[in-house]
Amino acid sequence: MKFTITRQNLHNGLAAVSASIPSKTTLPVLSNILFEAREGMVWMSGTDLDVSVRVKVPADVKEEGSLTAPGKKLQEITRELPDQPVEVSTRGDQIELSSGHSNFKFNGLPAEEFPSLPQVQFDEGWRVGGADLQRLIHHTSFAVSTEESRPILNGVLWELRDGSMRMIATNGHRLARMGVATAPSNAPSADFIVPPAALQHVQRLFKGEEELMVARNGNHLGFGSEAVEVFSRLIEGTYPNYDQVIPRDNDKVATVPKKALESAVRRMAVVASDQTHRIRLKFETDRVHLNVLTPDLGEGHDEIDVGYAGEELEIGFNANYLLEVLRYMASDEVKVTFKAPERAATVEPVAEGDESIDYLCLIMPLRLLD
Repeated sequence: MKFTITRQNLHNGLAAVSASIPSKTTLPVLSNILFEAREGMVWMSGTDLDVSVRVKVPADVKEEGSLTAPGKKLQEITRELPDQPVEVSTRGDQIELSSGHSNFKFNGLPAEEFPSLPQVQFDEGWRVGGADLQRLIHHTSFAVSTEESRPILNGVLWELRDGSMRMIATNGHRLARMGVATAPSNAPSADFIVPPAALQHVQRLFKGEEELMVARNGNHLGFGSEAVEVFSRLIEGTYPNYDQVIPRDNDKVATVPKKALESAVRRMAVVASDQTHRIRLKFETDRVHLNVLTPDLGEGHDEIDVGYAGEELEIGFNANYLLEVLRYMASDEVKVTFKAPERAATVEPVAEGDESIDYLCLIMPLRLLD
């Protein structure tokens, strides 16, 4: 294998792929990047066996071939090379980089030892707008569970329908659900449970203005554009019926200025218990009182003006969960609905004008101790 490539293209390709390399592994080849040189281009691939990334960069290929080489080391070297063409060549299982007066050689491993990437037929899949996909990932993936006791909740549920798609994530205490309209499609409806690590790569590597192809092969899902491909192992199992836990009868509604509520909750969180992070919200006509009492630390009180005309109600929340939800509300005001201190509350953005936003977050309350 022998090719010449600009330092910038080499660095960009290595940076894109290196993020998929595991920090620790018992398989040495997983610390390597697979180089495949063909006519006028070089494919670079990395994998941790759950998520794989493959990118194509232009190059002047003099000899076709393939080899795996240490990904992180190559990235570090390329970052420090002068901004001029880099000649890359191989001899046996060794790769050599030359740029100006700089010359480096690294021991590699045969391409045959690199795990095979999933074979996905993108032309048989779904077309998805990059901007829509970025929005769904951004506004829902924060809510996934990190506990290993319920692995099904460690992923994001992605529902693809004709004319719409939706993502849902929950850890059992909070839930985020967002939907967007899409162009009509002849592709069949489908549900996937995607690990958030894969979605982070999608966010990082695909631009919002481009269209992606999404296709499935067995237990793998692929995201592809002309120069980038991301493959992920799906989480197997049946996602809980999230629709059952979203309340339909919350009859108390408060319209709250988002920034004022965020600031007040953040102040209360300083005094809240490190174990429960519990704060109290007491709603009364046009006002909400925030209170926290931590016996071994102290107490705090704050209040803000809100739009509320229901009967007085006091409800407890985990301050961290409430702050997380508010952070992802893209509006100046939010609508908070609830029914009773022990029932789930919902938070939604208040859209301006005729704009409609299909976004809802749910927070389970904490029991208040007198």
